[in-house]
Amino acid sequence: MAPADIQASLPLCVCLLLASGLAQAGRLLVVPMDGSHWFSMQMIVEKLSHRGHEVVVVIPEVSWHLGKSLNFTVKTYSVSYTLEDLNHHFKFFAHNQWKTREIGMFSLLKHSGKGFFELLFSHCRSLFKDKKLVEYLKQTSFDAVFLDPFDVCGLTVAKYFSLPSVVFSGGIFCHYLDDGAQCPSPPSYVPRILSKFTDTMTFKERVWNHVSYLKERAFCPYFFKTAVEIASEVLQTPVTMRDLFSPVSIWMFRTDFVLEFPRPVMPNMVYVGGINCHHGKPLSKVHHLPLSR
Repeated sequence: MAPADIQASLPLCVCLLLASGLAQAGRLLVVPMDGSHWFSMQMIVEKLSHRGHEVVVVIPEVSWHLGKSLNFTVKTYSVSYTLEDLNHHFKFFAHNQWKTREIGMFSLLKHSGKGFFELLFSHCRSLFKDKKLVEYLKQTSFDAVFLDPFDVCGLTVAKYFSLPSVVFSGGIFCHYLDDGAQCPSPPSYVPRILSKFTDTMTFKERVWNHVSYLKERAFCPYFFKTAVEIASEVLQTPVTMRDLFSPVSIWMFRTDFVLEFPRPVMPNMVYVGGINCHHGKPLSKVHHLPLSR
């Protein structure tokens, strides 16, 4: 099979791996993110394992919610921070965000925000310092990487091992979905994140939406600077966020299409809204009691 044919068939193969219970079981490497992000992904990972796929989840030793499971293999690696460090940085960051109540991307890096996110990104460097773990991942023939893209580490892992990647997210921070998926998102009618505009903008709001888009272009490289530096160290070549997002095979969004602003959607973008919702229990029968006279 020609290389071009192989590349074209990857999205189909990955989609079958994740969605079809009848497909041949495969090996899936999972690189999750801690916190509420993991709550959304864990149900999918456990379901894949239950269907017979060999699932290996790679997590740092220090985390809030990432833990061992009887349903899939878990590989851990040591990090340079403690749980107390993680709690301290997050509480200080959250307190300042709540106190100022600013809405906008630049507020994320004020006060303790920069330190918290740099700590969050740093675990990826620790992963690749664990030579035994890296060798294990290299020797294991995985079919794809299932990842949360926010901390960038999953994208770095996928590129390092040259594996197809499946993104599972509620939305992509910054403009990297537009770049990576080559999905047009014109500022003239698609509001930028945190802008509070709707898709029926006035002329003035459209102008401000364009300004927000330009500010986003200036802000995002600075926000992900540490993550990109780590990726460049690991891959031993200068990379950009676009380089990391562009190879993504499948984009799975845990939201519903009707809740999104109207915009073009690429063929490899799949909306899986409601996938984390529990099935409702049937209502109990109502017994009619006779009324006394």
